[in-house]
Amino acid sequence: MSQIVGYPEVVLALCLVTLWVSAQIGVSFRKRRRSLEEGDREDFGVVVSASLTLLGLIIGFSFSMASSRYDQRKNYEEAEANAIGTEYVRADFLPAVNAARVRTLLRNYLDQRVLFYEVRDDRQLQQIEAATAQLETNLWSDVQTPAAAQPTPVVALAVAGMNDVLNSRGYTQAAWLNHIPTAAWSLMLAIAICCNLLIGYGMRRSEAKAILLLVLPLIVSISFSLIADIDSPRGGIVRVHPQNLASLSQSLHAR
Repeated sequence: MSQIVGYPEVVLALCLVTLWVSAQIGVSFRKRRRSLEEGDREDFGVVVSASLTLLGLIIGFSFSMASSRYDQRKNYEEAEANAIGTEYVRADFLPAVNAARVRTLLRNYLDQRVLFYEVRDDRQLQQIEAATAQLETNLWSDVQTPAAAQPTPVVALAVAGMNDVLNSRGYTQAAWLNHIPTAAWSLMLAIAICCNLLIGYGMRRSEAKAILLLVLPLIVSISFSLIADIDSPRGGIVRVHPQNLASLSQSLHAR
């Protein structure tokens, strides 16, 4: 389920088919049984209304969860750019040779972070992660060596800044791995199927047309697809663009 959610267009197609079939199954159940009487239909309408209300609440709650995670990824992108920019300036506190190497490594590191946000291919992502990890090792070595030789408060600022750079990447990674739980998706889908079964079962004979039975599945499927789009960092249309990192990269390379 978690792998499917990473492809919003697949979520839209699968949910639309599943929910439409559920509505058709509801219609077939109605045909095999006697039609609802007026008194029973009133009670049935209460059940349908309550089910649709519950579905709407769960969809709204899931959308809120996805939006908060999207905002979190945006905030961490901004924080990561600020940490790298600050450490680039604090490199002046290091010896000249180390400062030059740190600045070069930071520019390369920044390029890899921009690619991390833009790439979609898993193989390229693995290469980016490997290159980023190697750059982090080199960066930490270039601030650790002068800090051990001259443990002054000024050099400590450069060490603390590098620590913020490395931590910001960890926070970003955690935010990108934080998705809506699979149990929440399963619950939404189960309730949506029940609602469509009830809608199909409650259809009057004169109203049992394919176009009417397609309305609710289409609306719910679009909602699910939008939630999946927002919740998947690399899939779909709604994505976090590294605007701050790209702007900082242009600025540092211009220097």
